[in-house]
Amino acid sequence: MNIGILGTRGIPNHYGGFEQFAQYLAKGLVAKGHIVFVYNSNSHPYQESTWNGIHIIHCNDPENSIGTVGQFIYDYNCLQDARKRNFDILLQLGYTSSSIWYRFWPKKAITIVNMDGLEWKRSKYNKLTQKFLQWAESLAVRHGHVLIADSIGIRNYIQTKYQKEAVYIPYGADIPENFSDRCLADFSLQANQYYLLIARMEPENNIEMIINGYLESDHHYPLIILGNTQNKYGQFLFKKYGSSSVRFQGSIYDLAIINSLRHFSALYLHGHSVGGTNPSLLEAMACGCNIAAHDNVFNKSILGNDAAYFRSSNGVKEIINQYPDREDLLLEQQNNLQKIREEYRWDKIISEYERLFYDSIRGE
Repeated sequence: MNIGILGTRGIPNHYGGFEQFAQYLAKGLVAKGHIVFVYNSNSHPYQESTWNGIHIIHCNDPENSIGTVGQFIYDYNCLQDARKRNFDILLQLGYTSSSIWYRFWPKKAITIVNMDGLEWKRSKYNKLTQKFLQWAESLAVRHGHVLIADSIGIRNYIQTKYQKEAVYIPYGADIPENFSDRCLADFSLQANQYYLLIARMEPENNIEMIINGYLESDHHYPLIILGNTQNKYGQFLFKKYGSSSVRFQGSIYDLAIINSLRHFSALYLHGHSVGGTNPSLLEAMACGCNIAAHDNVFNKSILGNDAAYFRSSNGVKEIINQYPDREDLLLEQQNNLQKIREEYRWDKIISEYERLFYDSIRGE
């Protein structure tokens, strides 16, 4: 098949979840013999035309100079290029800035939309923006040939609100073969003597809730926070809470380092509350982390009984205070690892996408 993937800032990943997903999916599809094109922002640090057998198409992205509206121009530019290519499948990751251009979607390609999370619920958006995002969501549902939901919660939401089916395919994760504690010295850390949080600096990820719960607790270890703090909310958190105990370490994209930091953490704190299957949560499971997660349908559908849950800073405080006395930690780790092996393996996820693409072309 001839496959195009758009909706990300590009690969190799230097940003977030969809970029990482595009990277894994594209590599997996190329390994299966397909021709894959991934659209990259012209400001992406990788400027070559191919990467690991994947064709890279750089399109003009003015977001850095004109702000959020640049995302819409970038997606428009990607779609204009896609119209010139003979794609069998055009996979759109998300809909926020692309669904308004549905009239420009390539006519000959099957357009498949990964519906991402409930973007309009994010509190960083004002009421007008939230209404726009609901409208953009409805356009994607109406005009996408096939919809993909990466969580059961999103699939049920689409079915209930729009009476339309979405195919459930989650993200994947690899179980690392080994971990090295050598990197810990670079962060002045010791194994099993720090708490870890990895997230974009957004209110919906409940970072401030976690920090406050940590500060209110009888904590003995530092809280390490990984994520880009250059946005407005990130700067607010850093200035208000940054200290020798609450350490903002910025973004790290070296998976060997990130996975080792996960594996050797005493507790992994996951605050994401809006969206579907979060890649960083699956990776924490794959690294054998002890996990405390925000109590919502998205996290619970993945973790089940194999995590501690919180709804408030007080809940975070109670979890930290009782650690490591919480029972069945080892069993929870083993159960989560088994879920990765059975449900969230990358080879399984990639095969499910490939099967869906073939079925869509055949009209099944």
